[in-house]
Amino acid sequence: MRKMIVKTSKKDYSIRENSILDGRILMKKIFALILALSTTLGFHMAADQVSAAKAEKVVKYGNCTELNKVYKGGVARSSSVKNKGGKTKYKPFVSKALYDANSGKDRDKDGIACER
Repeated sequence: MRKMIVKTSKKDYSIRENSILDGRILMKKIFALILALSTTLGFHMAADQVSAAKAEKVVKYGNCTELNKVYKGGVARSSSVKNKGGKTKYKPFVSKALYDANSGKDRDKDGIACER
């Protein structure tokens, strides 16, 4: 390596010519490592969400009182469903499978079972 000597008032300092280049290479390696780790963690989180959705148990409740103990606002078939029965106190939980299992409890047939 070639070194350049910079003279100042009383001291001599050795500065490597490639120090700036070495710093940039190091930063690129660190950035690549962080990017690889975040991508890997992102895939693991997405896989966990998919497996959690598959593991969701569909329970058929006997009546609305039992359903409302678990889901205070009831269960909606989709997030775009609007309540026909007026104002509700709680926001419904959205699950097509759970709604389909408990659709008999949707008295006004608005797509939300046991809304409160």
